[in-house]
Amino acid sequence: MPQMSQVLRERAIGMLTAGMSTRAVARELNVHFSTISHLQRRFREFGSTSNRPHIRRPRVTTPAQDFHIQHVHLQDRLRPATRTAAATIGLHNQRISAQTVRNRLREAHLHARRPHRGLDLIPVRRRNRLEWSNAHIRWRLARWRGVLFTDESRFSLFRADGRQRVWRRVGERFSDVNVVNRVAHGGGGVMVWAGVCYGRRTQVHLIDGIVNAQRYRDEILRPIVVPFIHDHHLMLQHDNARPHVARICTQFLEAENIPVLAWPAYSPDMSPIEHVWDALDRRIRQRVPVPANIQQHGTAIEEEWTNIPQATINNLINSMRRRCVALREANGGHTRY
Repeated sequence: MPQMSQVLRERAIGMLTAGMSTRAVARELNVHFSTISHLQRRFREFGSTSNRPHIRRPRVTTPAQDFHIQHVHLQDRLRPATRTAAATIGLHNQRISAQTVRNRLREAHLHARRPHRGLDLIPVRRRNRLEWSNAHIRWRLARWRGVLFTDESRFSLFRADGRQRVWRRVGERFSDVNVVNRVAHGGGGVMVWAGVCYGRRTQVHLIDGIVNAQRYRDEILRPIVVPFIHDHHLMLQHDNARPHVARICTQFLEAENIPVLAWPAYSPDMSPIEHVWDALDRRIRQRVPVPANIQQHGTAIEEEWTNIPQATINNLINSMRRRCVALREANGGHTRY
């Protein structure tokens, strides 16, 4: 039966019974002529406007098996459907298909998705993160706006996109039009350092080679961080990387009277500058033309760093209390940030 509501079907039959033509009824109800003809023919044959019941394929699993399928996948979230199908005996067959397992899981609102790749938060790290959130959850917004969030990040020249797809026919896998060139090791990259706070940001510093504690002190802390913090009366935040917590750096910061915000290990989700790096990377990828070598890549980083709206950075700084709340609700575990 064509897709018409039961009310429209009964109305159409009433109009036909009253003597109206099929075309007149179709114009009145704004439906196709063949739909009304089909409805009239069905009413004459069966005396009803309702659809006949469909003969559906019999269900191959019992309610107990459905519950078992859902239970084992809740216990092991990485368990493949093929493994469960091979271990489950069907109601009418010796085994069920993997698609049947997927259907039962969808009925329980369980869907296959890519897992979130997070850091290894062992119990001691979770406890430290929770203690940190409890100690800073009552900080007022003015205190967070007085923190300079700093970090290093590496930007590769080329980035692999695992979601990229190509439309091809059978046997065309190795055709030139269906091949995406891959550059070894991402074609190289640029390591950068920068800092952000409410209302302003530092210059972006391109790092050549590996940063040790001495280089961190002489190339970043002394010429950039110390003057910036003294000029704007800020507190320094950096993570627990070895160069940051080395003795020569901690002693230098103490001698320069630079306050340092205590920071829990394995907590990039608490640092707003991580989102600034993402915004910077997106802006670089959207440039036309995209950088073709390391020199152009470094120039693009410096230009796009200054083009990031300050409002974006300010909004990230303002989210610090929400991050602390989310961390406490997660009991020190992974958060949506």
